[in-house]
Amino acid sequence: MTNLMTPKSRIPEFELPLIGGGAFDTSDIVAENFQIIVAYRGVHCPKCKEQLEAIEPMVADIRADGHDIVALSMDTEERARKAHEEWDVSELPIAYDLELLDAKALGLFISDGISDKEPHIFTEPGLFVVRPDGTLYAQIVQNTPFGRPDVKDLVSGLNYAAKNDYPVRGTSIA
Repeated sequence: MTNLMTPKSRIPEFELPLIGGGAFDTSDIVAENFQIIVAYRGVHCPKCKEQLEAIEPMVADIRADGHDIVALSMDTEERARKAHEEWDVSELPIAYDLELLDAKALGLFISDGISDKEPHIFTEPGLFVVRPDGTLYAQIVQNTPFGRPDVKDLVSGLNYAAKNDYPVRGTSIA
């Protein structure tokens, strides 16, 4: 069972290595406006390939708008490197080795592999938007590989939110 994080709460702290060197550290968000975290299932997933390749041509514009973006998974370095090399994602940072407890802390659904192409366990897709102070602005988590949000539409909304100081929603105690 997964538990969603509460809007405005601090996201879990973890640090993941990036393909090509460096690390993505949730305790050190460097985006001016929003950090976008795209959790993908792994190199075995054709829908993940489709999603990340759709994001790839937007990376420079996303950064120019004052946001940053990273894709992450529970894939090992070898599997993440394969995705980076075989998919058209040269500009999109790819983080790997997300641990199960960190995936659960993010609220991601976890699936068991059902074929020899899939790892033993992996996360289902999710998308998180984080403010520079490390608090959650928005989240979309799924238990299926299909039906993912359009990142172009998301970025358009984030640009509006940044420009107009649009508040975090979903925080009513009613």
